[in-house]
Amino acid sequence: MKYFYTLLLALLVPYFAVAQQVISYSVNPPTFNETESVTVTFSVNETAFDVATSHALYLWAWSYDSDNVQADSPTNGTWTASNPANKLTYVSSSGSTGTYTFTMNTVKSFYGNRPKPLSKIGFLVKTVNGSVQSQDIVLNVGKFQFNLTNPLPGSTNVVNIGSVINITGTSSLAANYTIKANGTTVYASSSASTALNYAYTVTQDATIEVTATSPGDGSSVTKFFTVSLALPVDSAPMPAYMRQGINYDPADATKVGLALYAPGKAYVHVIGSFNNWTVSGNYLMKRDTTNSNLYWIEITGLTPQQIYTFQYRTADGIKVADPYSPLVLSPYDDPYINQNATVYPDLPQYPAGQDFEVSVIQTAKPAYPWAVNNFVKPAKENLIVYELLVRDFTPEKTWQSLIDKISYLKSLKINAIELMPVMEFDGNNSWGYNTAFHYALDKAYGTPEKFKEFIDLCHQNGIAVILDVAFNHATGRNPLERMWMIDPDGDGFGDPAADNPYFNQIARHSYSVFNDFNHSKPETKYYVQRVLEQWIKEYKIDGFRWDLTKGFTQNCTAGDDACTNQYQQDRVNILRAYADNQWSYDPSSYIIFEHLGTDSEEAQWANYRVGEGKGIMMWDKQTNPYNQNTMGFAANSNFSRVDYEAHGFAERRAMSYGESHDEERLMYKNITFGATSPEYSTRTLANALQRQKAYGAVFLTVPGPKMIWQFAELGFDKSIYTCEDGVTVNTEGDALPGDCKLSPKPTAFGLGYDSDAARKSVYDTWAKILELRLTNAVFNTKTFNVESGNLMPRIYIYDNNLPSSSLKNVVILANFTLTAQNIVPNFPYAGNWVNLMDETSFGVTDTAAPITIEPGGFRIFGNASGLATDESASNKNTVSLRLAQNPVSNGNAVLNYTNAKNGAVYIYDLSGSLVKTAKLSKTNGIENISVSGLKTGLYLIQLKSDQGTAVAKMIVK
Repeated sequence: MKYFYTLLLALLVPYFAVAQQVISYSVNPPTFNETESVTVTFSVNETAFDVATSHALYLWAWSYDSDNVQADSPTNGTWTASNPANKLTYVSSSGSTGTYTFTMNTVKSFYGNRPKPLSKIGFLVKTVNGSVQSQDIVLNVGKFQFNLTNPLPGSTNVVNIGSVINITGTSSLAANYTIKANGTTVYASSSASTALNYAYTVTQDATIEVTATSPGDGSSVTKFFTVSLALPVDSAPMPAYMRQGINYDPADATKVGLALYAPGKAYVHVIGSFNNWTVSGNYLMKRDTTNSNLYWIEITGLTPQQIYTFQYRTADGIKVADPYSPLVLSPYDDPYINQNATVYPDLPQYPAGQDFEVSVIQTAKPAYPWAVNNFVKPAKENLIVYELLVRDFTPEKTWQSLIDKISYLKSLKINAIELMPVMEFDGNNSWGYNTAFHYALDKAYGTPEKFKEFIDLCHQNGIAVILDVAFNHATGRNPLERMWMIDPDGDGFGDPAADNPYFNQIARHSYSVFNDFNHSKPETKYYVQRVLEQWIKEYKIDGFRWDLTKGFTQNCTAGDDACTNQYQQDRVNILRAYADNQWSYDPSSYIIFEHLGTDSEEAQWANYRVGEGKGIMMWDKQTNPYNQNTMGFAANSNFSRVDYEAHGFAERRAMSYGESHDEERLMYKNITFGATSPEYSTRTLANALQRQKAYGAVFLTVPGPKMIWQFAELGFDKSIYTCEDGVTVNTEGDALPGDCKLSPKPTAFGLGYDSDAARKSVYDTWAKILELRLTNAVFNTKTFNVESGNLMPRIYIYDNNLPSSSLKNVVILANFTLTAQNIVPNFPYAGNWVNLMDETSFGVTDTAAPITIEPGGFRIFGNASGLATDESASNKNTVSLRLAQNPVSNGNAVLNYTNAKNGAVYIYDLSGSLVKTAKLSKTNGIENISVSGLKTGLYLIQLKSDQGTAVAKMIVK
């Protein structure tokens, strides 16, 4: 049952951060008919459910009729807004434990008076919005009940021929028992008893049917289990080209090697389209001689480039896809993708008659023709990340639509895109954190080839691609969870069993969602490392944002926030080791942690190997102080922690942001809750947009990596709680059912924001600020001061090592009050300064002379021209030239150019002397040229070709 509503929610409402807590309960009476009244008493950790004050807990209930047809209770409400009719009755509390009851006056009426008799009822306890829930509880209906205690119902028992299995069970009333093997009676009791105990000798593979019958009214209960004779499994060394997962023999395109780590499984078969999905001795996997828990097989006779599908079937009857499958087909999701063939043309068909996910294999698949194989990543210190959710970025919601918007992103001057999780997730409509297969690309946005095309195009335009990845957990579809699970209702889904090598049964931190990985296990570490390798090597991904790193400890309990938020040394060590592994695949790979923890713990990662140019970037949430400024409220408006030194970091590793996917939109709060006066209101759209520009000025200029949430550059003002209709705003506390935080949002393109002059003005301003920042060495400095907290922030950025003739001092002023203000700039020295936003001169004789700035206004001054408006120029717009990274500090300049047939570049110093030349090898593309030997300073690069010329500025540091 658990999977039914999880699936339903995954399809209709994308992803819920559902933490599961195990509770105890008792039922009175213990057995009951559907016409009786039943009271269930629950014992709940109120702290874990966060209801110690409200005592607001609810029942989510479902039932099965005599045909095993499932239906929800009519009084459930919705998952994110429970019906008050299902609220539990609070009894008392003792410490953190609360006692609650719920009474069904008659079971049948509570479950909707279904026309057929009820066979089972199920329920769980949850918070009103579903953020925390208990385990599933399923009870049989009927006064007469029989429990098979050994073997467990639905189990598969692998034994040797001649083995004896003690079949035991208990009944609520005295009963007669019969046992059948493959339909033949092997035992019939001679007298009624409340206990069954029979020794069964195994002679064959069999389905065992155990029936208890009440002599009083003839009612009966039947349970099933299976016995399977242990098969002789050959041991042989696994071929050298193989490891866990799907392995293509480089010398034979008619063969594939499959390997599965399956401790505790007596044997494993492979079933698939190549053997008509039948269990066959020819497809029984061998054991590796060096690791008896590793099973392997070679599938031969395949047709090159033909698509095949398969699953593993373990001895206990569990069928799973390969956990290292790059592409999986889903019976739950794929039918909805197929409704729009433009999303995923020629999507392989899910095999008829099967269930659960299947893996795809295809030998001799053509390699993607990468245009860029040596992309030079922007420096961490200068990273400008654009976070986006494919689902909500364009109306089409596809990789192709992102490809079509590359000029929009490039013109904004960002140099990295961070994608919310795109690994195979439950459903097609999701934020992506409900990941099932971390190794596989989800199909909802398009094909792997289109995804690679998008990455390749980003790299051609100097833009890095970063993936958000949720290694903290996996959903119930994950094969590593399903192979070792507790499945009481036999639906193929359940909670992790005690012998699961990868998952905790109960989360060891207080932010758990789905199934909690145990990162102290070598099996989990291997899985994570393989996933990292896959995305880096197969897709040329430039880095990862690691979601919810607080969950990577084994030291805490599910309800202990204090422990989870404290420094945990095991977490520090685990994540450092993962960082080392990621860098082993790509030494320049970006690592970003969403930790939001203590400075002392975060510094352990930010400062790790930083002397080698590494160090882990930490998410630095500055939403509240920046939003206080934009709304015009001085309280809590100090954003000085945007400075990495405030965190105790040795280098610029604080990735600051004012908005992320998780935060309410600044513009929405400006126009909804901002400060007002008779003369000026932050809630006026024009004023709010102007303040968005000022926010960009005091945010984007601060040295160190920065992150922008999609469409902030257009003043996106739809609440994060906007529902799918694009109009209704519904938060958890609203009376309307459902929290719309995770619902699809209207896109800025669909709303026409990109063609609205006032909104486009924000985009243009931010683009100019970013161009100014990324083309001037002074912003690549560790010497700067941030003064904030009074709605009139001042930022001083300087680098005294730069030549005196270059831009080496920047002063940024802003006014977030509601009236014009005379702000003292405190210029570091008098002389001729430049307003860097319009290149106008500004003479300074008195460094403390106030400058009048309008409400919502800002100024960016420099001691010299920033050249921000002319990084690249072209003759008749036919030739373009830009540097993928500027300043240049590694002896190589990475040029990105177009229309340069027979082209060459000429580098001049500021005196006009030609200091270096180089021929270009192609007409369009990215190319490295050596600038070794050039002194620190500013240079001009001129590109000459048959189609014209272009000029760019280059700073050598």
